[in-house]
Amino acid sequence: MEGEFGPDLAAVISVLQTALTPAFLLVAVGSLLNVLTGRLARIVDRSRDLQREYPNTEGIAHERIVRELRIIEKRMRVVGSSILFAVLSAISVCVMIVALFVLGLTNTPAAWVAVALFMLALALLSACLFQFVREIRLATYAIYVPEEYLELPPPPKPTVRTT
Repeated sequence: MEGEFGPDLAAVISVLQTALTPAFLLVAVGSLLNVLTGRLARIVDRSRDLQREYPNTEGIAHERIVRELRIIEKRMRVVGSSILFAVLSAISVCVMIVALFVLGLTNTPAAWVAVALFMLALALLSACLFQFVREIRLATYAIYVPEEYLELPPPPKPTVRTT
């Protein structure tokens, strides 16, 4: 495996191919982070809108705003933790790729290191997805549809034709 100046080209290519597979997980986590940061931005925008409305409301409308602001505060914390888990998962994948290179190029028999890092990355990704589902459930719980929007107009009366 050792050439005159280090590992031979075949060994380097083999390690590159092995390390390329986990890189696809990084792409997936990056896409998920894009979705999560977009959701966080929407939550922050909604919070700002409600905070502007807050001083101008009274009664039931005011209570509705307070309830929604409380849910929004929870949603921000849940999305924040989901983002944290996704970032930690991505870092675990990066460390695993480095470990794969080091183990592959030095011929060190410690495959358990790569396996442990991969399992850690998947566990963190699972925690991220769990928090993502929690946030979606909170978001759907927070939707308020006024009762009058849920009522259908009376059906039209049939017209009778006379010939």
